[in-house]
Amino acid sequence: MKQLFGRRFKITLGAGIVLSMVILAIAAPLVAPYDPLHQDLLRRLKPPAFMGGGSSANLLGTDSYGRDLLSRLIFGTRTSILVGTASMALSCLLGAFAGLLAGYKGGRTEQLIMRFADAHMAFPDVLFAIMMAAVFGGSLLNLIIVLGISGWMIYARLVFGLVRTLKHRSFVEAAASYGASDSYIMVRHLLPQVVPILSVLATLQIAQMILQEAALSFLGLGLPPPAPTWGNILAEGRDRMFGAPWIANCAGIAIIIIVFGINMFGNGLREHLDPQAKQR
Repeated sequence: MKQLFGRRFKITLGAGIVLSMVILAIAAPLVAPYDPLHQDLLRRLKPPAFMGGGSSANLLGTDSYGRDLLSRLIFGTRTSILVGTASMALSCLLGAFAGLLAGYKGGRTEQLIMRFADAHMAFPDVLFAIMMAAVFGGSLLNLIIVLGISGWMIYARLVFGLVRTLKHRSFVEAAASYGASDSYIMVRHLLPQVVPILSVLATLQIAQMILQEAALSFLGLGLPPPAPTWGNILAEGRDRMFGAPWIANCAGIAIIIIVFGINMFGNGLREHLDPQAKQR
């Protein structure tokens, strides 16, 4: 049973789900049966094909404006993956730079950066993202920046802790004795040591960013309607839970699948890099 649900199984299953979603997002114009913005009020609130009154013309039914739900979900995959990956990359870059600088320099630099990170971590990520999105608006670029800024602290603390330990190793002291600059030591000697662990955190953080993007869109602070995002579909389905439950249910299932796949892949990768992680 351990081998069946071991790290190889998690990595394979997670990678398969994520890769399928990425391919679906890239091929959205070819795979989606309809334009996700096309409205047909004569076919509004049609149930899915597997429910009574449904039709094979709209496999997952239609929404309040007669738009094909399957097409909107497929194009919504693009938004979720793009926002999740880009905002994670921004958080990772900011946090890794801050953690490297604080861990290697120490002293006042450490105090300034880490106390700022502590203050930021005391503020809930979602609440901070909501405030930022309300101020700067809900364009795609603003959404990526808002989510990226809201999550840099966890990377900074991770890198800071690792660098504080690594900077006293012999290879760092040898590089310094040969006259290597601080920036060279941080980039060429310390950063490669933290990248494997950083990659695990970054992978898991994509799922968190996707959930936050869906939450912001659900609250009306993400991409404005009629943009086909999973959060927008959830927001519309909220008002139709009893008359047309398939709208919110399909969007919720899509979010669950991609978050499950990312977390499975990330956990498998973590256990691969640290075999004792499964026992902790």
